[in-house]
Amino acid sequence: MSNRVVITGLGICAPNGVDIASFTHALKNGISGISFHQELADLEFGCQIGGKPPISKELLANYFTPLQLRGLNATGIMYGVIAGIDAWKDAHLPIENNEQPDWENGVIFGTGILGVDQFREAIHLIDAKNTRRLGSTSVMQTMASGISAYLGGILGCGNQVTTNSSACTTGSEGILMAYERIKNGKATRILTGSCSDSGPYVWGGFDAMRILPRAYNDKPTKASRPMSVSAAGFVPGSGAGALVLESLESALNRGATIYAEVLGGAVNSGGQRGEGTMTAPNSEAVQRCITDAIKDAKIDKNDIDVVNGHLTATSKDGLEIENWSKALERNQLDFPYINSFKATVGHCLAAAGSIESVASILQFKEGVIFENTNCEDLNPDIEAIVHPTKIPRKTVAYKPNIIAKASFGFGDVNACVIFKNYLS
Repeated sequence: MSNRVVITGLGICAPNGVDIASFTHALKNGISGISFHQELADLEFGCQIGGKPPISKELLANYFTPLQLRGLNATGIMYGVIAGIDAWKDAHLPIENNEQPDWENGVIFGTGILGVDQFREAIHLIDAKNTRRLGSTSVMQTMASGISAYLGGILGCGNQVTTNSSACTTGSEGILMAYERIKNGKATRILTGSCSDSGPYVWGGFDAMRILPRAYNDKPTKASRPMSVSAAGFVPGSGAGALVLESLESALNRGATIYAEVLGGAVNSGGQRGEGTMTAPNSEAVQRCITDAIKDAKIDKNDIDVVNGHLTATSKDGLEIENWSKALERNQLDFPYINSFKATVGHCLAAAGSIESVASILQFKEGVIFENTNCEDLNPDIEAIVHPTKIPRKTVAYKPNIIAKASFGFGDVNACVIFKNYLS
């Protein structure tokens, strides 16, 4: 016997919304959080725009003590704690300062790189022979597991507390890690999610690769264009998404609100073989990941009615659509509805999978399919596979039953999660 696993809490810290209500409103109406950053212009970046959550000192004071905020430079930790604590509270779970940890609660919260600004400050201080000025929090801000350590300590979790890292696949992979642990009876509930730092020291490498758009610095909200013929590269973003996964038995016993059920999923890699490289996907691996996820979820290919793709607004969007079509053996009007949220939040790197999973699940709650912004000029190669009505340019009323969410990351790594509308 294995446990059914449901989602009972959601939290978000995204460029276009730092709470669920604001985020939902933005997604429904195509409101972008991508803006021009003078700092990037001063550093002579080609791409001078990005997505960065609007957080203030006043907001941070609701999540951190003055002592914790002293010297805190890691934006990823800030974003992750905001999203994680909000998800926990959304699930109506207590935050108590008990003597004993709760052995049934855990944290699996991923990141790509953490504390870049703190690293930079540390390097300068060490080179200047001022090591003593580093402060007591420099280690926890720069270790990858700093985010899960922060959240695990705030919540008093006694089960597994860890951090995963798989580039853009991190958030979706973390959901499946939490799902497996709860399904197998090793935890009752797990706070999962992912976060990414913001700023030039994170985004600079991508600018150097010339895979970011350079012609939209004066019109940032139009720059990220998934599935568009005028797509010119992904816009870098940052933030965090968080979800509380819990056994169905526990959720029912405590009368929790259930947003969705996790039916299963799959992770794999193309091994950087064939057409797969460090930056390009192996199509066979992508298709296998999708079909393996369907098999694990014990559903039929035709049961999926909405796909939230990775779809980064690059030349690979058409290939991703082709892979979905081959894996599902569906095309044109038979193809599921498909959308991408990167037009309004950018590509949030390690945070992408969790932010986009939160957005995908909100479609169950709202009874809609959120729009594809900046896709008025649909790529004809994509239109040859998917009927335009299946790529809604405006939010449409629709009650999804099963949503497939996929993430494909640097290193030729893949993850696909299958969510189902929960009906008691």
